Amino acid sequence: MGDNTYFFEIIIFAMIAVFLAYQLHKALGRKTGEERERPNPFTAAPPPPPSQGPSQGPSQGAVPPRFQPQGMPGKVIEGTARDVTPPDDDGPLSLDAGLARIHQVDPSFDERHFLKGAEGAFGIIVDAFARGDTATLRPLLADAVYNDFTRAIEARRQAGETLEAHIQAFDSVDLVQARLLEGQALCTVKFITHQTNVTRDAQGRVVDGDADHPMEVVDIWTFARDAKSSNPNWRLVETRVPH
Repeated sequence: MGDNTYFFEIIIFAMIAVFLAYQLHKALGRKTGEERERPNPFTAAPPPPPSQGPSQGPSQGAVPPRFQPQGMPGKVIEGTARDVTPPDDDGPLSLDAGLARIHQVDPSFDERHFLKGAEGAFGIIVDAFARGDTATLRPLLADAVYNDFTRAIEARRQAGETLEAHIQAFDSVDLVQARLLEGQALCTVKFITHQTNVTRDAQGRVVDGDADHPMEVVDIWTFARDAKSSNPNWRLVETRVPH
């Protein structure tokens, strides 16, 4: 009789354990569709830093990491959280430092997109200059550069000469300098191309150049735009050749 009682108690305790496990599973073990998965600390993005008060300056989260300025917190107007334009470059800067200055004012600036546009502008300007198309040149050039180009076009016209310029290939298009000056983003690009440039007189005779043998040409052009403007267009503000 004693053994049967002991066996019966074991069955009772087992049934109680099963009942409790069922109730626990019912309360905690099911998803209703509203629970959020626990983030994996090795794959989830880190939580955003706590918001900063006005004395801390605005968040720099929108700036891509490679252009994040180091050791240069944004200046803050007293009593507000608005940043002001960073100071103009006051000495030689590395390319990354110059890009960081531009990104502080215009976080949307993209180096690769800019270089693609600069390459297209280079081809348009070279072609328009050769054809004497000042209407095409006007919106692409700053006043000083436009005046230089139109003087050269007019001198060519008065001499009865024509220019044939053809870009055979772009060997390289490299951003070599970037800076911020009085709110203007300035980006200098070095173009290495192979071109044929032939000047002919009024009778069509070649007076300069060779149409059959492209030559390597190196140009260094600087483009500018208002970094805070909604107008995305850049203008050519300087042209030079290496010394």
